[in-house]
Amino acid sequence: MQTLIFLPFFVQMIVIGLDEYVFHLRRGLPRWERIGHPIDTLSVLACLLFVLFVPYSPDRIKIYVLGAIFSCLLVTKDEFIHKHVSPPAEQWLHAILFLNHPVVLTFLGLMWPKLHGGLEPNWIPAQHLHPFLWIQSGMVFLFFLYQVIYWNFLWRPLITDSTTN
Repeated sequence: MQTLIFLPFFVQMIVIGLDEYVFHLRRGLPRWERIGHPIDTLSVLACLLFVLFVPYSPDRIKIYVLGAIFSCLLVTKDEFIHKHVSPPAEQWLHAILFLNHPVVLTFLGLMWPKLHGGLEPNWIPAQHLHPFLWIQSGMVFLFFLYQVIYWNFLWRPLITDSTTN
C-alpha cells in the first residue's frame, strides 16, 4: 500500500513515453515544440531538485508550491496550438498528463519532509525515497537531454517532393 505514492510517477513516465514515441516521432515536432517541451521538462526537474537539495522547512513550502503551480501552468501552454497539429488520441494523452502532473508534484511535496528526516507523513516509505527520487531526477534529466539533442540537432523533417508523383 505504501508504494502507491510512486504510481503517478510511473504513469507520467509511461504516458510521456507513449506521447513521444507514438505521436511525436510520427508527426515530427515544429520549432515551438522542440523548444517548449524541454522547458516543460526543466520545470519538473526543478521541483525534483528542490525537494532533493533544499532541506524541508515550513517556511519553504510556499516556494515549492509556487514552483509546482508554475510547472502545472507551463505544461499547458501549447494546447491552444496542439489542437491544430495533434490527433485526438495525442490530445487525450495530454489530458492524462495534465491530470497526473499536479498529482506527481503534490506527492513529491508530501515526500519532501520525509526525505529530510521528518516523521510525517508516516505512510510514506522513507527507505525508498532517496534512491527513487535520485533515479527519477536522473531519468528526467536524460529525457531533457534527449529532447534538446534529438529534436534540435539530430532530427530532420521529412521533405516530400510533390513533383515526383
